Amino acid sequence: MSMKFSGQVALVTGAAAGIGRATAQAFAAEGLKVVVADYDAQGGEATVQLIRSAGGEATFIRCDVTKDVEVKALMDGVLAAYGRLDYAFNNAGIEIEKGKLADGNEDEFDAIMGVNVKGVWLCMKHQIPLLLAQGGGAIVNTASVAGLGAAPKMSIYAASKHAVIGLTKSAAIEYAKKQIRVNAVCPAVIDTDMFRRAYESDPKKAEFAAAMHPVGRVGKVEEIAAAVLYLCSDGASFTTGHALAVDGGSTAI
Repeated sequence: MSMKFSGQVALVTGAAAGIGRATAQAFAAEGLKVVVADYDAQGGEATVQLIRSAGGEATFIRCDVTKDVEVKALMDGVLAAYGRLDYAFNNAGIEIEKGKLADGNEDEFDAIMGVNVKGVWLCMKHQIPLLLAQGGGAIVNTASVAGLGAAPKMSIYAASKHAVIGLTKSAAIEYAKKQIRVNAVCPAVIDTDMFRRAYESDPKKAEFAAAMHPVGRVGKVEEIAAAVLYLCSDGASFTTGHALAVDGGSTAI
């Protein structure tokens, strides 16, 4: 399904693999110029090559989203490459917890909050002035179904995704009259390299993950990409401050 976009340039962070890569490819397939950003230079360059091989236009910029100076440099790079920014998908995130809340440690907390919360905040902080300068645009942040409820044995991760939704809703209200829409996408379990690594050693875990979703399977990266593109498209022009669950029905239970 083709979507209508008023803008020309999209930025995707965490685009070296998984949901970020699929979304960068989807933007490019719609004819947008795409800035691919990630800490992983090899993966990011591979995403660019996939886009170019399919006839699209993309540029890679390496960025650690936890560093203000690097995020500012990323936005400067966007302007240097394409002269504007219309859509931003703040997708960079990590997930490293393996135990209950009392078993966590400060390093895990700082790492998760640094990427998942500070990273989103810094990206929006530097993206919004660019969007204001040209009269508007759209931002989508990656949250999670863990940001809509509880996530046992992933309490810090859940807290970080609740925070992303809070940032999203607050920014949406602050800039609603400036024609900047800010939404979040909330995936459930998605079939990514991270998912496969976690479950390939134990097929029963994969079966459990599928059973978590009323539709009977985990999600596909392309399904999250489609949701992100919708939230950026003209079709979602009256949608802002929304956390969209793309979860196979898991939050409806």
